[in-house]
Amino acid sequence: MSVLAIDAGTTGVTAVVVTPDGSIAAKGYQEFPQHFPRPGWVEHAPEEIWQATLEATRLALAQVDRADVTAVGITNQRETVVLWDRETLGSPRRAIVWQDRRTADLCVRLREAGHEDRVAELTGLRLDPYFSGTKLAWLREEEPHTWALVESGRYAVGTVDSYLVARMTRGTWHVTDVSNASRTLLFDLGAGDWSDELCALFGVPRDALPEIVPNWGEIATTDPRAFLDLSLPIAGLAGDQQSALFGQTCFDEGDSKCTYGTGSFILTNTGSELVRSDAGLLSTAAWRSPDGELTYALEGAIFVTGAAVQWLRDGLQLVGSAAETEAVAATVPSSEGVVFVPALTGLGAPHWDPYARGLIIGITRGTTRAHVVRATLEAIAFEVRDVLDTMPGLSSLRVDGGASANDLLCQVQADQVGVPVDRPRLVETTALGAAFLAGLGTGVWGSVDDLRQTWQLDRSFTPSADRTAADAAHARWTDAVERAKGWASE
Repeated sequence: MSVLAIDAGTTGVTAVVVTPDGSIAAKGYQEFPQHFPRPGWVEHAPEEIWQATLEATRLALAQVDRADVTAVGITNQRETVVLWDRETLGSPRRAIVWQDRRTADLCVRLREAGHEDRVAELTGLRLDPYFSGTKLAWLREEEPHTWALVESGRYAVGTVDSYLVARMTRGTWHVTDVSNASRTLLFDLGAGDWSDELCALFGVPRDALPEIVPNWGEIATTDPRAFLDLSLPIAGLAGDQQSALFGQTCFDEGDSKCTYGTGSFILTNTGSELVRSDAGLLSTAAWRSPDGELTYALEGAIFVTGAAVQWLRDGLQLVGSAAETEAVAATVPSSEGVVFVPALTGLGAPHWDPYARGLIIGITRGTTRAHVVRATLEAIAFEVRDVLDTMPGLSSLRVDGGASANDLLCQVQADQVGVPVDRPRLVETTALGAAFLAGLGTGVWGSVDDLRQTWQLDRSFTPSADRTAADAAHARWTDAVERAKGWASE
């Protein structure tokens, strides 16, 4: 008895098969293209996401006995908006990705009209291009012919989880969960449901939106004609960062994790209490149980971390692979004063400046690629520290995601935040969380206590006792961040 988990990320789809002891028996991965029609715009073709999902799942299932797979869980890149035809399931346009900045001016208009405080009160979020509602408002303004079919009921609107469920079920189900819904600017965080007031503000018809279902339980059923001859309950659903929090077994109030992916995301479980931050953190829904109990979290969202490493690889061609960065960076004892602010799509928490742009400063004739690579890894640690400095009382940090395999990064991170950084044996915790949710929903695991038993420590990184060097490096970083702010608006 095992569970299939699908992690539809920003650059590719991972499919894993998870066994009852919490180990990964099989894995498949398929990348899909990124589209950049204009500077600051980022799009994905929904069909390419779907084909990558099928291929990744095929690869994973080829390694196991398909008959042992009893359920499927889905986790996804959040905030990305997808439109699709309810009948044909084809998409009239490419999805607008969470990283996309095209709605920066629209956010300014809404802010100047006095809407930000009310939006923050209802959603726990802020007016930023990051969130889905601003993207939908842009579509309504800029593509009225497409939007008319949303208003007529022909086109469905959803996040990537909703789209995948629709494809897997041949359009039978149009659903999402609280973790995705709470990132749209259309969800009342206190009431736990779509808000008519917010739908009116952004001009989104409520009946175009998916039904909000619990994060685990028998949510839908795959149609074998659409999904690789599989008829399985879709029994777990969560946005990627909440899924990683669940996969790290952060079930208790105060438990925290940092996922290093395309961006980096720090979440702290705040239990049944909706905690609000005045330091640039977001209040968000973590998950809702089948009995209706809602668990909340505080989140620090950093837009570009792993994507900066990708840029070193693909844009500058300084490294051949992400894994190579550790060895290259280790050839120098420090960045020699070079600081890289990877504001390639603006700055997220705690700065929230969509007009900030990337900056490399401190370059001399002696600067080598090793210094730039090391400065990139240090930037990731600095960005995470900026968020964690606003979260008092942190005693340790659980890390996961691709870059957490980088020992140098983990050590720099521990030195910067001043608490132990704990890396589990399995760093695929986003996919693991989706598997845990689906398994919890179908009886593979009986309770969250059973899930806790599966977490195993790989290595704990202890911070340096002398924080002088770490604080001096962070002070230089802070100076560089200020210089990067507001660049695109000038």
